Amino acid sequence: MDRISVLADDLLIKILSYVPTKVAVSTSVLSKRWEYLWMWVPKLEYIDYKDPDDDVSVSSLRRYRDFIHKKLPLHRAPIIESLSLAFDHRLFRPEDIRLWIEIAISRGVRELIIYCGPSYDDLEVALPSSLYTCKTLETLKLEGTQVVLDVPPRVCLPSLKTLKLESVTCGDEDSLGSLLPCCPVLEDLAIAREEGDNMEVLVVNHPSLQKFSLLIEDHCSGDGSVTIDTPSLKHFRVEDIRDRFTYSIKHMPQLEEAEIYVFRGLQHFVEAITSAKRLSVEVLSNNDQESMYRFGIVFDQLEQLTLIRCDDYWSKLLVRLLNDSPKLRTLNLWLHQDFMESEEPISWSNEESSIPECLLESLETFEFAEYKALEEERDFSSFIFKHARCLKSPKISS
Repeated sequence: MDRISVLADDLLIKILSYVPTKVAVSTSVLSKRWEYLWMWVPKLEYIDYKDPDDDVSVSSLRRYRDFIHKKLPLHRAPIIESLSLAFDHRLFRPEDIRLWIEIAISRGVRELIIYCGPSYDDLEVALPSSLYTCKTLETLKLEGTQVVLDVPPRVCLPSLKTLKLESVTCGDEDSLGSLLPCCPVLEDLAIAREEGDNMEVLVVNHPSLQKFSLLIEDHCSGDGSVTIDTPSLKHFRVEDIRDRFTYSIKHMPQLEEAEIYVFRGLQHFVEAITSAKRLSVEVLSNNDQESMYRFGIVFDQLEQLTLIRCDDYWSKLLVRLLNDSPKLRTLNLWLHQDFMESEEPISWSNEESSIPECLLESLETFEFAEYKALEEERDFSSFIFKHARCLKSPKISS
């Protein structure tokens, strides 16, 4: 410890910022010099949830809560780079969490992470109105149906670049729609819907958004609509395995990468993502029509395609995608899980009359994972090896 103590305070504070806050706080008992050193650490993480085998008493959690309540207001760092508050125990009351958020805002917090676990089911953790006008906030992550996104009339988040909402509750149906226009430099948005939230209608309209991820679990209520208008988007990921949904998506001319994992309804997404350079697709439905999209669409920028176990009609969808992707350079197939031989398999010998342009001109890499040597798989692989003139690195694995 003597060797560490001779280091400059700035270096010691930097070291403490890399350890859990509880550990950093525990150093205050080492000596007079260490007593207040942790208070200058710019990254703070307060959590109370434990592993199932961790026997932590209620009295211990109460002492921890009282410690935060007493010491956080005394924190001395001019800027709080990051504050994480993650609580599973009801001893950490909503009013306490609200107060701690307000303290962080007054210290110019740049990253704020809030998680409230299932124990808060019948409580609401309302966010202070000062959060919605925080000029320094760059990253905001909220998780838990108990966390309420109740957007006030006055909103301005001029520095917010990253917003992640998981299973949060909205104050009203237009909460998200009211918030996004007031985040002028927002670049990364992630929304995850789970059972119990109320985000049934989603409207994502933002001119500068670069990355958008949407996850909707199959047991989420209703078939609420999703409207997306993001002309600057470069990365788009959606995972929605509900049996029914409604999407309205405007074309994304700047798109570089798209990942579409759905139960059905691929046609809702295809026309908006034709500019993508990299595309991953998975469709779980066993309905031929639900696996397809209309004729006449061209992926004129697509260079990399990944197809993941798209039901029994995988080869029909693959034929369409190959024909519509004239510049394709890399093809990855992952026919995993319970894939069975198609009831109406494509005869690849019949495709000889219309060989996709990408096989003749551009395809260099072909990878077939979870290969089971079924007849349709063997025929397709032979078709690729026969016609892919530029093929350099094929790989087939079982």
